Amino acid sequence: MPTPSTLRRKIGVAIVQALPANTTVWDTDIKGFCARRQRSEAVSYLLKCRVDGRIRWFTIGQHGQPAEDGQVWTPDKARKQAIKILADPSAFDKPPPAKDLTFEAVAAQFVANHGKKIKASTLKEYSSLLRMYLLPALGPKRITAITRADVSNAHSSWNHVPRAANHALSVLSKIMSWAEDQGYRPEGANPCQRVQRYKENKRERFLTKDELARLGAALDQAEAEQLAGPYAIAALRLLIFTGARLNEILTLKWSEVDLERRLIFLSDSKTGKKPLTLNAPAVDVLTSLPRFANNPYVIVGHRYGSHLVNLQKPWQQIRAVAGLDTVRIHDLRHTFASVAVASGGSLPVLGRQLGHSQSQTTQRYAHLADDPVRQLTEATGETLASALGSKPRM
Repeated sequence: MPTPSTLRRKIGVAIVQALPANTTVWDTDIKGFCARRQRSEAVSYLLKCRVDGRIRWFTIGQHGQPAEDGQVWTPDKARKQAIKILADPSAFDKPPPAKDLTFEAVAAQFVANHGKKIKASTLKEYSSLLRMYLLPALGPKRITAITRADVSNAHSSWNHVPRAANHALSVLSKIMSWAEDQGYRPEGANPCQRVQRYKENKRERFLTKDELARLGAALDQAEAEQLAGPYAIAALRLLIFTGARLNEILTLKWSEVDLERRLIFLSDSKTGKKPLTLNAPAVDVLTSLPRFANNPYVIVGHRYGSHLVNLQKPWQQIRAVAGLDTVRIHDLRHTFASVAVASGGSLPVLGRQLGHSQSQTTQRYAHLADDPVRQLTEATGETLASALGSKPRM
């Protein structure tokens, strides 16, 4: 491919007509105004200038082609248009047509506009997936040209991180649906549809009665020997007794706690605002904690007026004492759910307590309801057998 060359002349008809291929001539009268011929194509008039601190290129028109007023583009007409643009660049700074937008440009718009409607933590996750997976794979492609094959190939290339690959695919699907709403892609043309996701082995670790007893003893020991701070210990106990998410407890404010009604009104959780019902042990934990006028949080942090940020270090110390080195903090939430279901709790009620936005999420605990069902069936059978005057077989 020939190397582009540049000239500096006062742009006139003779200069334009004689302009070689792959050559740009810059006007000596108006800074940034130029004429360019790429390959053997017609000459285009362009303007390069700075808008809001950024360098922008404005395409004025092609030499000899009709302008909007019906007249053809000439050097003089293009020069006058360049002067108008320089006088008010923002008036001519129009976004490119949808067909020319890249996925990277649309993703940036999605983050800037749709990002205002979602939680900051969720937006941070979206941005991370874009940076690590989506932009390297699809960034330069035109938004209208991305096909299901492109998406499937990208998803397949992330097979070494199946969970992240599925999350990236979900974010990509949201961006594509948003692009349809903005008119950047035809409706119903989401290329993520029917792309098969990887199977994820979701880890659901439930503590047994023996493990819970060891954990309780470890918490008591940590409290007595000051192996961890009182607020860290209180946070862990609240996680056990409520089934709440870690961040919901760490960021809990006293203004959201109603001890009289035994309720917590979370103003901001993963699924939005939600009430959290408190049982007696949880109330006891909250009642034992002092309140400070200069700190609104229940789980007080090390910095003035802040909440506790990191619970991992005290948790690792306590679980080591309990001999539960493989147990995660999130497993306390699973344990609450397993005990609730084993105690005869219904899945819809459990879903409300846990703050699940979709019933499918709670359904993962359905198999734990076997024991209560068995107990109910046995009791019912004994009652019926007694009424029939027969003895159950052993």
